[in-house]
Amino acid sequence: GFIYKGSRIINWCPVCKTSLSDAEVEHEEQAGHFWHIKYPIAGTDRFLEIATTRPETMFADQAIFVHPDDERYKDLVGKYAINPANGEKLPIMADSYIDMDFGTAVMKCTPAHDPNDFALAKKYNLDMPICMNDDGTMNELCHKYQGMDRFECRKQLVADFEAAGIVDHIEKHLHQVGHSERSGAIVEPYLSKQWFVKMK
Repeated sequence: GFIYKGSRIINWCPVCKTSLSDAEVEHEEQAGHFWHIKYPIAGTDRFLEIATTRPETMFADQAIFVHPDDERYKDLVGKYAINPANGEKLPIMADSYIDMDFGTAVMKCTPAHDPNDFALAKKYNLDMPICMNDDGTMNELCHKYQGMDRFECRKQLVADFEAAGIVDHIEKHLHQVGHSERSGAIVEPYLSKQWFVKMK
């Protein structure tokens, strides 16, 4: 019972096409952005503003989360938001994991591309679709962006969102970005089946 296979979010190198241990990831501070994107609420003229550093993963969004005690959003729990990337309906859910003091206190849940989102998806039994190929290009979930490199897709998607008037604002943001020790490529958090060994 010491070794088992499981799907988990791992560090993925899209150049080597292999998983990396945490020890093989080098973090560098980089200037990035928070894109504040408007998700319309189905059947209303309201929207939720959600900030993301990785808009290219929006094709794999499965839900929107707010804090259950947040008076701003209480009335929206149980309703649906429309994902502007693909037009799909996303359930608006409540969980106390959400930090009411961080950003807009609204979080998109992209289980296959983020470890915290993965944990929430396990808790609520959400699907976990992957919107990227193992070489860092976008897959068939991404419609017209299929085949584009992840960063090219980000640029094009943001430009399309800006043209559609759904980017509220863009905030500059310094954050730690993981790079592969082997290839120097930016590491992608990625849902993958791997072997694990139980250690005390």
